[in-house]
This record gives sequence, C-alpha cells and structure tokens, in this order.
Amino acid sequence: MRYFILFMTLVLPTSVLADPPEITNVTAASSANGWRFDVTIAHPDTGWDHYADGWRIETDDGQVLGTRILAHPHVNEQPFTRSLANVWIPPEITTIYLRSKDNIDGWSKTAVAFELP
Repeated sequence: MRYFILFMTLVLPTSVLADPPEITNVTAASSANGWRFDVTIAHPDTGWDHYADGWRIETDDGQVLGTRILAHPHVNEQPFTRSLANVWIPPEITTIYLRSKDNIDGWSKTAVAFELP
C-alpha cells in the first residue's frame, strides 16, 4: 500500500489534488457606467506555479459579459477581493453567473449564481 501511495503522489499532477478557486462573496452595484462587481475568492495559491488567475461574469447560456484577470498569486492574502467595473448587463437579465479560474486547471466547471440587486 505504501508503494501505491508513493506512486500516485509522483504520477498524479498536483492539479488533480488541488481545490479549485472558490467564490465566497459577491457584491454588485449599478451606475450610469454599468455594474461594478466585487468578488471574493479563496484558493490555496502556492505561488506562480499554481494560483487563482481570474473570474468572469456570464449569462445563463454562457455568454461572457466581463472578465477580471488576476495578474499574480495571492499566497499571503486569502481570501482576497478584486473588482470589475463598467460591466454592461442587459436590463432583462436578473441573475448572472460567476466562474473562477486558476492557471493550472482553467475555468471552473461550476458557476455561482448571483441575483442582481
């Protein structure tokens, strides 16, 4: 059994064992210039080799309305909040979906629903 665990540790990429970035909080406000979103993300960033590197706003059918790129790891700042402003949301949309991303695993398979205030 010890050899199997050692083998799996050496063979499996770390992304299989890592948690995806988790969106833990969202706030939004509208203005004449569009919507502003403040999104809090938690991720076990390890440095440049594996870190949360973005989040985006989507419609229910997957149309991307805005993307926030995160340019560096946040190893010592967890969870962290970053903003995206001037996002145009069609008036008929009342719920948006937020999806996070990391530099190893790509876009999360699940999105977080958020009801616009």
